[in-house]
Amino acid sequence: MYLPQHFKEERPEVLHALMRSHPLAALVTYGPRGIEANHLPLLADAEKGLLRGHLARANSQWQRLEPAAEAMAIFQGPNAYVSPNWYPTKQEHGRVVPTWNYAVVHVWGELTVYHETERLLAFLEQLTAEHEASEPQPWRPGDAPSSYTEGLLRAIVGIELRVTRMEGKWKMSQNQPSANREGTAEAFERLERDDISRLIRGQR
Repeated sequence: MYLPQHFKEERPEVLHALMRSHPLAALVTYGPRGIEANHLPLLADAEKGLLRGHLARANSQWQRLEPAAEAMAIFQGPNAYVSPNWYPTKQEHGRVVPTWNYAVVHVWGELTVYHETERLLAFLEQLTAEHEASEPQPWRPGDAPSSYTEGLLRAIVGIELRVTRMEGKWKMSQNQPSANREGTAEAFERLERDDISRLIRGQR
């Protein structure tokens, strides 16, 4: 990833916060047919240095893994178009162009696959607990008929990516003069995109 120093984000807690708030990742692997990618929610375990998820058993990506090749997960955070009209310097000299602000995390590591039913169920309970936490009555896998759940468990495989390195890129107008950064932050507030205006102002 092209990563100028002023866009680089290296703090592990910030990278993990984006992965938790935007858990749908692109899982990229290499195999006999070349590069493959699928999109799936991944659960980040900072203490163990793992990303955990599952794939449909019918999805052949897991069957075509190249054992010696790294896998990669890409997490896409807040992003949006930036208009030159938001820059005060447009009125001064006109030397401005559109751009795109975004925050992303790239994660590399060794990917392993497992099939054990109990292990899969334990993971799914943790995954749903994470995403059901805001519900008044959180759904659990045990709420569905056991025969139904058992059938679904046979239709998936578990995956774990043991993290070897991470990169974060927060492209949030840091290369612009302070007046342009403020103008951009205010424009996103008008658009009710506080998720981006906070990042422009250096808040996480």
